[in-house]
Amino acid sequence: METLARAVCHGGVQSFHSHPSSAAGTAMRFGVFVPPGAKDNVGPFPVLWCLAGLTCNEETFAIKAGAQALAAELGLMLITPDTSPRGTGVADDPAWDMGQGASFYLDATQPPWAPHFRMRTWLTGELPALIAAHFPADMARQGITGHSMGGHGALTLALTHPGRFKSVSAFAPIVAPTQVPWGLKALTAYLGDDAAAWAAHDACALIDGGARVADLLVDQGEADQFLAEQLRPELLEAACARAGIPLTLRRHAGYDHGYWFVQSFVADHLRWHAARL
Repeated sequence: METLARAVCHGGVQSFHSHPSSAAGTAMRFGVFVPPGAKDNVGPFPVLWCLAGLTCNEETFAIKAGAQALAAELGLMLITPDTSPRGTGVADDPAWDMGQGASFYLDATQPPWAPHFRMRTWLTGELPALIAAHFPADMARQGITGHSMGGHGALTLALTHPGRFKSVSAFAPIVAPTQVPWGLKALTAYLGDDAAAWAAHDACALIDGGARVADLLVDQGEADQFLAEQLRPELLEAACARAGIPLTLRRHAGYDHGYWFVQSFVADHLRWHAARL
């Protein structure tokens, strides 16, 4: 593991790293915020995975969400993975919603994506092992959150790994990618035409198929330019109602899709996770 940057932040340490990933077949990057106390052997700390959205990287949530101050107070470790593999020889697409920066947090099976786009394997196996080995992380206390495509990733990873994530939340998530243009484009490209394979990466389909989490917190801006066509939180609301999953879905007038919105409500999400971890 190579440390790319390190800085003291709210009494803790924010750092960014790279490592050669066998899952992705290339170097993968991630950020870590360790709250105060690690140097005095306080810890280990509960872990909150923070997944960013389309076009973003491992720095986006760490820099724009403004989460470290409260995470320091609550004693939460924040992990911010990159949103896709990158580099020479890694497939890409000219469109901003495909390829590098747009992995949809799955393991691709179709060319040219399959050799490197194995994000689910990296996020659920290789990267947690690296975090456990190098940081004061309590891997028995993990939560997950995300924004937009990262919200999709948080929901689907929590639903498909019951017991691993003790808490889950999302900001403006893509809740039903099999029913919206962003998702249909990505799922077809990465997984092919088999609609049955898509369901494993669709939160609403997973819930309808029997997957469960204890409860969910979702925040959505009502001025979000992607709300009606791409996000459709009413589908998650209906799926949770059918399944009996307690969902706290908060709609906020005037807020759009960006990180000003995330920054406005991130404290509520950190407290949500801290209470459960």
